[in-house]
Amino acid sequence: MEDLTAATLFAALVLGFALGLRHATDADHVVAVSTIVGQSSNIFRSALIGAFWGIGHTTTLFIMGILVIIFRVSIPERMALFLEFLVGIMLVVLGWLVLRDQVRRVGAYLARRLHVHEHLHNAEGEHIHFHDPEEAHRAAPAARTPGRAIVIGMVHGLAGSAALMLLVLATIPSPLAGLVYILIFGVGSIAGMLLLSGVIGLPFALTAQYSQTLNEGIRIVAGTVSIVLGLLVMYEIGVVEGLFL
Repeated sequence: MEDLTAATLFAALVLGFALGLRHATDADHVVAVSTIVGQSSNIFRSALIGAFWGIGHTTTLFIMGILVIIFRVSIPERMALFLEFLVGIMLVVLGWLVLRDQVRRVGAYLARRLHVHEHLHNAEGEHIHFHDPEEAHRAAPAARTPGRAIVIGMVHGLAGSAALMLLVLATIPSPLAGLVYILIFGVGSIAGMLLLSGVIGLPFALTAQYSQTLNEGIRIVAGTVSIVLGLLVMYEIGVVEGLFL
């Protein structure tokens, strides 16, 4: 009987890791991380962004796991829906930040082309000359801190905690095993998003090296997709699922 229990627990943990890997590929996760990965031209840095997302995601799940599994705190259905709705809001904000950054980049580019200073020696000996203030008008890069990826992961972790807790409570025999399951699930999601972010970052890195126009274009696409998906999530949760009805 003990061997059967151990085998069942091991199978559950293996399943948890596999589910964590798959969980990283959810559309809202991929789109959200893409809005940050798109700001980087380094594949290794892109992969790290995904890992930081996974760390934030796992942190939230583990905290919620302690509350639910050990302290038996329940997650009301409307609260679970609100957390899902929060993901939609976050996707819209992330997409808007990307598009805003692109507008600023275009503005800075036009400013460099239109803003010209005269510096010539005239008849009176005054010194005036032309120069292109390339550095003075360079657009400030968008923030690419690990902190943003961690926060995004934590929001996704909150949104997915209710369903995961139901699964854990239904299949795991003890509180300790439940927390270990969540950690294994989290490791799977970290590994999955690390690999996926590296793949997502590849076209951004390549176009940054060879075609700035194409690079700008796919950033705009990423931002637009994030806004559209966010609005769809908000509609699905707020109207179809009845959060605000």
